[in-house]
Amino acid sequence: MSTVDGTTGIAMPHRSTGRHNGSALIFMMLCSAWLLAFASDASAQCTASDVLQNQLRRNKSPSPVMPQVQVRSAVDVPVWKKITVGSFSDLRALRSALIAVGCVIGGSAEEILARPGYTLNATQADVELVAVSAAELGFRTATASLGQIYARAQRLGFELAAAEIAPQLRLQYFDQPIGEYLVIGMEPIKTWQGEPVILTVANGGAGLILIGQDGRADAEVSVASRFLFVRSNEAAPAEATFVHR
Repeated sequence: MSTVDGTTGIAMPHRSTGRHNGSALIFMMLCSAWLLAFASDASAQCTASDVLQNQLRRNKSPSPVMPQVQVRSAVDVPVWKKITVGSFSDLRALRSALIAVGCVIGGSAEEILARPGYTLNATQADVELVAVSAAELGFRTATASLGQIYARAQRLGFELAAAEIAPQLRLQYFDQPIGEYLVIGMEPIKTWQGEPVILTVANGGAGLILIGQDGRADAEVSVASRFLFVRSNEAAPAEATFVHR
């Protein structure tokens, strides 16, 4: 008599039950495929197809390109988006949530999410984010250093965002338009090799991603780059026009 472990052969079922077993197997495979498709549709939000379907469903067209008007005070900049922080008990739960919705986490981003310096809010809170480009902060050269951009933003009444803002925004911003890269204005966190990294929430066309980028103070950044900051409750008053040449 043949065995089922491959030592002397494969056990064959009786012919009278093979048709029944085959039909049951096909039925189970169809059910499994349906359940898998349903689960993917219910959970995935970050893949390219999900993003496209989401935008078509909302009939959302790309935002028009607006002229960049120089910001003179943070109080003049409207809130771009409000998000909630402090909703995860630990970093493992936060990372699992990103994976569950299909968001891609870049190598350096994933590394700093595991660093001791990366912390989460202990309690839930709403945070109002503002979006501003380096050009709107007054820079007229092609690039500016990250340190200069931060210094200028803080003088105008913007505050650096907590590190938790980046992954939380990624989980709460599924309708991000293709081609948009938002740099989180945050204190850099060092990788295990000591390289400072800041986070960017982006849609490069292949799905929604969370990636890291050079967080050194002297890192040159295009002045067209858009940064997300938190507006201070005591924003600086309007000041004289400042142009960095």
